Amino acid sequence: MDLEALAVARHIPLNGSPTSVISTPTRPSVYALTPANGTVHEIDVDRLSFTRRLAVASSAIAIQSAPSERALYVLAREPQSLIRIALDTLTLEWRLPLPRDPVDFALAADGKTAAVSFTNGVRLVDLASRKVAPPAGEGDFGSVRFLADSRTLIAADRGERRLSMYDAASGQLITHLSLAVRPDNLCSNADGGQLFVTGDGMDAVVVVYPYHTPEIAETVLAGHAPGPMAASLAYLFVASPRSGDVNILEINSRKVVAVASVGADPGFIAITPDDQYALVLNRKSGDVAVLRVGAITKNRDRRASLLTVIPVGSRPVSAAVRAV
Repeated sequence: MDLEALAVARHIPLNGSPTSVISTPTRPSVYALTPANGTVHEIDVDRLSFTRRLAVASSAIAIQSAPSERALYVLAREPQSLIRIALDTLTLEWRLPLPRDPVDFALAADGKTAAVSFTNGVRLVDLASRKVAPPAGEGDFGSVRFLADSRTLIAADRGERRLSMYDAASGQLITHLSLAVRPDNLCSNADGGQLFVTGDGMDAVVVVYPYHTPEIAETVLAGHAPGPMAASLAYLFVASPRSGDVNILEINSRKVVAVASVGADPGFIAITPDDQYALVLNRKSGDVAVLRVGAITKNRDRRASLLTVIPVGSRPVSAAVRAV
């Protein structure tokens, strides 16, 4: 999509159905993962064309860029493994076997440690030695993420409806934070000082302070069955896939200041790097709703209007924004 023209620029066919697209700001490419065939696809940003692909597994789950932007990591289901790909050559550097089917993974900002979640626990990985540590905790884990200082791991324990926080160096438990919802979706604000959680159990966003003494700050009612989120500098955008709305929460006041009707089944939200637009990807209606962040205001009826809706002719599920 061309965000200056607010129109589709080109459809780029790939061998498979991509579910994730990521960007590495210092490189002239974006990368898409097609999980069903375990393949990473490289797309040239300037020419808007496919350039290279690499099949690394029979099936995969997730893809992330290394903090150094010299490599990609892929979490694979078949075979169960964590895979590192060299970006310069787009070749497989190494494959680290995992003990069972993984769910999610995260990379620490210092590039030294990864964390992998499973339905029975979470494990830390020393990336230099390629060693998987014993389980740091037991539970039905989903999303994992490190704090910006790389010292603390946050793991979403879906079975116990809590966040479990671990010391990244030792794997020792720091604390459990019980939640009013199952932690299905996690999102941080720009400085990482607040963590937002949505999931089954309550029509609400749980606000967590993850630093210093971790604590639950507040549980804020927001939308119907709220799901995926994204944060701009001032606002948290919370999608409600069932109702086709996005609730907009002012981060400083932690109050819902506006609601936007965006389309059918919104399942992903991206904020442009310049903090100008919130892009809402609607899976069922096959379009992208565009909200202008600077135009959001508190008003009597709490409704926010869309700048435009861009039909994309497919089921959009992921987005990465790049300057060209």
